[in-house]
Amino acid sequence: MDLISEIIGTMRVGSAGARLIRQTDRRGVRFSAFSGSGFHIIRRGTCWLITEHGEPVRLGPGDVVLASSGAAHGLRATPCALADLPEVVPGPFPPEPGPADFEFLCGAYRLDHGPAPQYLSALPDLIALSPKYERTPRLRTLIDLLAADVAADVAGTAPGTGATLPALLDLVLAEVLRQWYDEQDVSGRPRADDPRIAAALREIHENPQRAWTVAQLSSAAAMPRTAFTRRFTTVVGVPPMKYLTTRRLSRAARMLRESDAPLAAIARQVGYTSEFAFSAAFRRVYGTSPGSFRRTPVLLAGH
Repeated sequence: MDLISEIIGTMRVGSAGARLIRQTDRRGVRFSAFSGSGFHIIRRGTCWLITEHGEPVRLGPGDVVLASSGAAHGLRATPCALADLPEVVPGPFPPEPGPADFEFLCGAYRLDHGPAPQYLSALPDLIALSPKYERTPRLRTLIDLLAADVAADVAGTAPGTGATLPALLDLVLAEVLRQWYDEQDVSGRPRADDPRIAAALREIHENPQRAWTVAQLSSAAAMPRTAFTRRFTTVVGVPPMKYLTTRRLSRAARMLRESDAPLAAIARQVGYTSEFAFSAAFRRVYGTSPGSFRRTPVLLAGH
């Protein structure tokens, strides 16, 4: 199973946004917690990543901060308490003119309905990464393209941003996740690509419409049921049946956004025997009915 592709695919049901922020005073900025995932890329200058409980982390040009599941955080030229930072005003605003201590590019998917993917929720709340640009120059190219797209959008000279911005966010986020996974020390703990768990995940992803049981999934993984449930929960972060439900509804959310298929047809394709059962499950997770979710447009929104 391609874990990163699954993460990106789930995030696409959210609202995509990006902007360049220039810190022209020394007060810093605070990003409140939100449902979704985002990143900052330091373009010029140096600053500190401020979190609620951890020690400040110094950042320089090229460094990336990944807010995997939208945790609150801040950036400032000098360390301070998170509560002392003024909250950033969301919106597609142009960067402030004048000299700046530092500037950074923001990108985010905001999920107005539904949870972030379990794999993102299982990551550390905030990840500071110094990418190896000399080994993967494509990341620098993608960042430059995203910065150019944001600048052209602010200037009003970028028709088609609605298509290009989400695509660039996908590519940058995928590359950042790939580099972070590559740098992890996985000795002594299960990996997300554990072959037995991957076999069960593959069955869920390829055949969500099947009436799966834990016994059937453990058989696909060639493991005893109890050991499978324990290992699956450790690797994925949630028990098998909860993951199955979330995966079914995530796929349904994408189908609602990307197709005109009737609700009854979508219900069958994701494993529900009736439109009523599907609608009830969807509302429990996404907080709205499938019809309302479909009618709500996905907007480009400033981070």
